[in-house]
Amino acid sequence: MLTATRTHTAALSRLGHALADSTRAGVLLALRNGPAYPSDLAVTLGVSRQVMSNQLACLRGCGLVEAVSEGRRASYRLTEEHLTSALGELLHVTLAVEPDCCTGAGCTCA
Repeated sequence: MLTATRTHTAALSRLGHALADSTRAGVLLALRNGPAYPSDLAVTLGVSRQVMSNQLACLRGCGLVEAVSEGRRASYRLTEEHLTSALGELLHVTLAVEPDCCTGAGCTCA
């Protein structure tokens, strides 16, 4: 078993901070499917472009997402491919602990 150092604890705290906000958590979960533009993320999550900009800046600061320049636009992606599976596992744990958070045949969050 890995012994947690202060560096590990700080890194885990950054991830916890990122997940503590529903918009940031939504961005991270959305980016599991691949890169996305801020404007598309804002529409998907029902927030303004300014809010999305602020949340993406926070996630960049946490080291979880990165911008990829595409001419005058930039898309965002997860910085580490392991985040995709880790976020999926966290979502499965959440659904196991709180199964009523996703009900109905239309639920596709898992």
